[in-house]
Amino acid sequence: MLHKDIFEELMNEEELAKTVAAMAEKINADYAGRELIVVGVLKGGVIFLADLFRQLTLDNCQLDFMAASSYGNNAVSSGVVNITKDITCNVIGRDVLIVEDILDTGNTLSCLKNHLLEKGAASVKICTLFDKPSRRKKPIKADYTGRVIEDLFIVGYGLDYSEHYRNLPYVGVLKSEIYS
Repeated sequence: MLHKDIFEELMNEEELAKTVAAMAEKINADYAGRELIVVGVLKGGVIFLADLFRQLTLDNCQLDFMAASSYGNNAVSSGVVNITKDITCNVIGRDVLIVEDILDTGNTLSCLKNHLLEKGAASVKICTLFDKPSRRKKPIKADYTGRVIEDLFIVGYGLDYSEHYRNLPYVGVLKSEIYS
């Protein structure tokens, strides 16, 4: 049953599980025999990250977190990225995979990727559940994408609007009157 504020369901639980499994399979193949640091972007990416991380079969896989924001409680990015939590592990000479819920304007992921490269990471790739290329402001692309979507305001499965709806087990399109 859809939440009263959801216009329509974009991906149900089964579709999400299949998408995450397919992404994990590609990551496992690409990083087989290598050490990988997986960096989850808080808060939106944590549910996706948890499901993805449990399916990684890599022998040498580390987990860390970062938090950054350019939205606050707004529906539109301010364009100014603030890193509110940095990683704690050493990335010098190591492969890093940033896991995020959605690649939208690219402001946050561009900032985080550059930050990790400046810290000495050997490589930094991006894994995102959703990609909204029509809203891109920075020239950045995901290396692993679950689904490309049009310009919709989506919530659920970690994605939020003003800290609400993260707990929905599916991803739905939020009714425009909620965020307008």
